[in-house]
Amino acid sequence: MDERQKKLLKEIVEVYIKTVKPVGSKSLCKKFKCSSATIRNEMAVLENLGYIEKNHISSGRIPSEKGYKYYAEFLMKPKELTGEDVLKLQTIFDNKQLKLNDAITKCMDIISDITNYTSVVLGKNSKENLLQQVNIIPLDETRVVALVCTNKGIVENKQFVLPPNTPVNQIVKTSEMVNKMLVGTPIDEVAEKLEFEIKPVIMEKIEQYETVYNIFYDALHNFTKEANVHMSGQSKLFNQPEYNDTNEIRRLVSKFEDPELVKKIDSKDEDKLINIYIGDENDFDSNVTIVKSHYNINGEEGTIAVVGPKRMEYDKVVGLLKYINDNLSELDKENSDEWKRK
Repeated sequence: MDERQKKLLKEIVEVYIKTVKPVGSKSLCKKFKCSSATIRNEMAVLENLGYIEKNHISSGRIPSEKGYKYYAEFLMKPKELTGEDVLKLQTIFDNKQLKLNDAITKCMDIISDITNYTSVVLGKNSKENLLQQVNIIPLDETRVVALVCTNKGIVENKQFVLPPNTPVNQIVKTSEMVNKMLVGTPIDEVAEKLEFEIKPVIMEKIEQYETVYNIFYDALHNFTKEANVHMSGQSKLFNQPEYNDTNEIRRLVSKFEDPELVKKIDSKDEDKLINIYIGDENDFDSNVTIVKSHYNINGEEGTIAVVGPKRMEYDKVVGLLKYINDNLSELDKENSDEWKRK
């Protein structure tokens, strides 16, 4: 492409992102002060190259997936945040009472509100995490929730349906033993200690010890293997016109509800500070774009991501994630000792 064709593609992408309407030659003539014949010829070149395509209900053109990829890679510049958006996010970073994990998830909640896309935080369970507490919360006579917390603020819960005639009080009693013996243990050592140190004690003191042990094994073993996932704004994504088909909504909802699929958001190797995966470039779904970044602060690491349509406001999303990254870098340099103590 020559420079005029690049500028033309940039305009088509940005107008379509904003209006969700195919872009015709008439509006482009005014913008570029060219004849309609010149614009049509240039659009024909872009179409032949595969960067734009004809919309069936209009004579205008819309970006193709290839066009979005070229735009995001070569033509787009991160957008400056508005003062209002900066204030919302900076309020979170200025609140030193928040644990790092909470600060990141709150910022991503705000980004979901700003963009109307889905935000995802995938926090890895670092070896520096220590088991802080295991709580058993009875829901009724047949169901309990096991709540596992670390000193870094990572929290995970799992619901269990109890076999008939399993006394809830025995499970609560076991949680007291687990807390007494395992609190302060590095999270990657918890499952092994549960097997070799806690299980023999449970066998002596708890009836139906196999059932009780299995509950704690499932809760703690899975905790050490799985990433901590926080999502917000799933419903916001479905307000986008790309997803107005009921079957398409159901299909995407089922993917967001599948932990294994959500983890695939973090499955690509990162080659830049902020990485963009459009359509079939991502491992989650070919009908979305994923913009994501990795963080590693004081041993806490993970991925922050925004999931939206291929017709995404790339400049806005990249600008927001860049702001998050810049502030996390400042925290790492200036406040690492203070955050590490929390």
